[in-house]
Amino acid sequence: MELREPAVVYGKKKFTVEEYLELSRTSEIKYEYYQGEIFAMAGTSRRHVIISTNTIICLGIKLSGKTCRPLNSDLRIHIPQNTLYTYPDISIVCKDIIEEDPDNDTLIEPTVLIEILSPSTRNYDRGEKFRLYKAIPTLKEYVLINSESIQVEIFRLTESGNWLLQEYKNVTDIMEIKCLGISMPLSGIYEGTKL
Repeated sequence: MELREPAVVYGKKKFTVEEYLELSRTSEIKYEYYQGEIFAMAGTSRRHVIISTNTIICLGIKLSGKTCRPLNSDLRIHIPQNTLYTYPDISIVCKDIIEEDPDNDTLIEPTVLIEILSPSTRNYDRGEKFRLYKAIPTLKEYVLINSESIQVEIFRLTESGNWLLQEYKNVTDIMEIKCLGISMPLSGIYEGTKL
């Protein structure tokens, strides 16, 4: 998803979490929330949708019968440590899904987050958003899939608390999500994209 400028709704510039959640539940537009500001999320490109669909299908097959499950961008996550509410392209949650609110539309504690990069979100996803994601205590890997060229970056949290980067740049590469013990061919992720 692409992020737009902060939304001015009801003539306000700062919102409480409760106001944000109410707006989210009554709007057809997805909004991201951070420190009182609300950001409207724009649509995605055809290639972005194909990559997301391919990835979630591959993950679903690989994780079948296991305690982890992939979830698409319709489910919001919240990071209480820094106030961010957002819709990652794909979240992988292991064990029980811990939901934060009674409406069951916000979860916390994902193990893996996957973002599909677009030209307008590339810098945000690699920079500020990754910084905010690092506050999630259960996050083990952060995957960035480029939608403009064949490139996958996986940041892995080490036992010493550092994030190490591994890159995959060839359609014949097999990427590993080590914390889940699975691998996936880039050819499957990029199938149908004409890349």
